[in-house]
Amino acid sequence: MNWSKQGQGPVVVLSHALALDRTMWSDVAASLDRNFTVVCHDHRGHGENTADDAPFTIEDLADDAAAMIREVTGEPVVFVGLSLGAMVGQALATRHPALLRGLAVINSAAHYPNRSIWDTRIKAVKEGGMAAVADGSIDRWLTPGFRQTAQGQAMATRLREVLLRTDPIAYVRTCEAIAGMDLRAGNRRSGTPTLVIGGRQDMATPLQMSQDIAASIAGARLAEVDAAHVSAAEVPEEIALLLRRWIRTLAT
Repeated sequence: MNWSKQGQGPVVVLSHALALDRTMWSDVAASLDRNFTVVCHDHRGHGENTADDAPFTIEDLADDAAAMIREVTGEPVVFVGLSLGAMVGQALATRHPALLRGLAVINSAAHYPNRSIWDTRIKAVKEGGMAAVADGSIDRWLTPGFRQTAQGQAMATRLREVLLRTDPIAYVRTCEAIAGMDLRAGNRRSGTPTLVIGGRQDMATPLQMSQDIAASIAGARLAEVDAAHVSAAEVPEEIALLLRRWIRTLAT
């Protein structure tokens, strides 16, 4: 697994969304590294990581993350995931709780009762490659208002380029893993201090999904941001501020 590290202090791991890579976190990492050692990693078949055609599950990705955490540090970390990354984080809290000081779940889901959206994306990519899902992804990832600004246009271009470089086979296998996941029972057992952040304009994982996750994890805190799905790219300073304030409340 490829990962990068910057800053100094307690370790915070940032885990990216489907069809993106660890550079998704660049602005958040630049804000957090004043106080923390920030580690950003790539999932299977994303970024600099390769993957074969074998199926895998969200739990497998959580085991990947656990191995990476053990390689980086011998101490428990704060694990911050967005979308796919937060699905991995939820599984990590169930399978490897001793590795976590805290978990932040941003713009994510614990279960999809209807897998048709994933089947549609899988079919599209098998027939047309990653370009077939590029426009729809950008529409979900960033709000229309943000995309009309110069900053938003630059960010949309940057995210699109990463998406188009993503391995189509890995994308399909990851969609299959998401379609088959059910993290709800594990969340109900979780004892990991958890912050859940939902986007008010998130069409991919609507705010209700974040509210449901927060309600299922004992003691979880819920916060909202006025952003779409990839809120770490749209409102990075707000995300970093929420994380910084919450991490200060965690036991060392």
